[in-house]
Amino acid sequence: MIQGTNSDAGKSVLVAGLCRAYARRGLRVHPFKPQNMSNNAAAVAGGGEIGRAQALQARAAGVTATVHHNPVLLKPESDRRSQIVVQGRAVGQLDASRYGTGRAALLEPVLDSFDTVAADADLVLIEGAGSPAETNLRAGDIANMGFARAAGVPVILAGDIDRGGVIASLVGTAAVLSDDDRAHVKGFVINKFRGEVSLFADGLATVTERTGWPSFGVVTWSRSLAALPAEDAVVLERSTVGGISADIHVAVPMLSRIANFDDLDPLRLEPDVTVTMVPPGRPIPVADLVILPGTKATIADLAFLRSQGWDVDLAAHVRRGGRVLGLCGGYQLLGRTIADPDGAEGPPGTVDGLGLLAVDTVLVAGDKVTRPVDGVHAASGRPVAGYEIHIGRTEGPDTARPWVRLGDPTGAGMADGPGAPETPGVPEAPGVPEGATSPDGAVAGTYVHGVFTDDGFRAAFLRPFRNGGPVEPGPGYDATVEAALDAWADQLADELDLDGLLSVARAGLATG
Repeated sequence: MIQGTNSDAGKSVLVAGLCRAYARRGLRVHPFKPQNMSNNAAAVAGGGEIGRAQALQARAAGVTATVHHNPVLLKPESDRRSQIVVQGRAVGQLDASRYGTGRAALLEPVLDSFDTVAADADLVLIEGAGSPAETNLRAGDIANMGFARAAGVPVILAGDIDRGGVIASLVGTAAVLSDDDRAHVKGFVINKFRGEVSLFADGLATVTERTGWPSFGVVTWSRSLAALPAEDAVVLERSTVGGISADIHVAVPMLSRIANFDDLDPLRLEPDVTVTMVPPGRPIPVADLVILPGTKATIADLAFLRSQGWDVDLAAHVRRGGRVLGLCGGYQLLGRTIADPDGAEGPPGTVDGLGLLAVDTVLVAGDKVTRPVDGVHAASGRPVAGYEIHIGRTEGPDTARPWVRLGDPTGAGMADGPGAPETPGVPEAPGVPEGATSPDGAVAGTYVHGVFTDDGFRAAFLRPFRNGGPVEPGPGYDATVEAALDAWADQLADELDLDGLLSVARAGLATG
């Protein structure tokens, strides 16, 4: 189990890289994370959702992602309330004040999922959450030492040297852990090192002297990781509005409960596209396209958007002839009204949306759609594939111009659906209509995440911004991610003692 001395210590990508490195050695590897807190989720085959980091780790390991790779997913809806997803299914909401006592009951499904994963693996690489040094959260813990002790797995601590104070972080973690918890720690690694590694030799010696833990290596800062999806919005919180260095400018307001923002990653890799994340307190800049991303709290983020004055910026953007695309929750924001009669997100009620699409959304508690989908983009006729994770049903006049037409979600193939041809000269495709487009085509919305990963579709979508240039795929997104995973695994093989780590795993808690 890889635990960290702090959040964002690099645990997710360390596990992903190790999954790829050990899988290339011929081992059957599975990732596992007992409890994740993230609004970046992935729909898996058979239905259900897990953290996107675990989906990436499964990809790195060469196995199909399942709900058992991340049995407990907490999706924050406010500062004090999260939706709880257990083995892929939403089971309700829990207030932070009650989670400390309620989470102990989640250990049973966590261990059940771990046993399921372990039964198919030579090696399971487990990611912790936050830090085991948060002793105020130790009682009932299922994310770090509570899980490690219940499952009987050894722990390696990762320290983030880029933040500074890594020696104190590691030594301090050892100091605050109980004797029983500390016995599970079998060593440490240093992550995100910049500079000459040999200069940190005395630092490694100090940590070992103070803790008794051996070092398994120092991982240097890697540029290859920029091509991999980030797990947490903390990465976005460090973003600032920068200069526009490319021909096509895409602006993305950073909603307070932004979700599935990795939808944007393929656009970032296009050499002629600049994606600007607009933080709170900044106006939406002049751009070719504004994308409203997903959100875990649509009505609350609508109020947040208005508090930033972004509704005014969006209206001005549309008047200037700019385009807008809403993804999932962003699609709901664009409509005329959002109704929450059952209190799915908070107090029951109905609010006015941005009014940029003639659609209305009703949030339906307990009616969550979670599935992979494929189909055809209505405007271009290009195939698309992605996934849906949402509550809510959206209807209205603009849905007569769907953004995509989806295949039958039962897997029976494309089904005939109503609707007029969406774009002059493009024959109407069969399929179930999904999403909506304004009469002039400037504003559109869809519930489908992940569509930009397809290289051909991405090129077709960007063609109008390229003044009708050739519809040639840009950099292959999947190939770029695979190359980044391979490069990262190569680096970890060079910088970490993989044989030593594997010996720890094989020996388990007997390792002294």
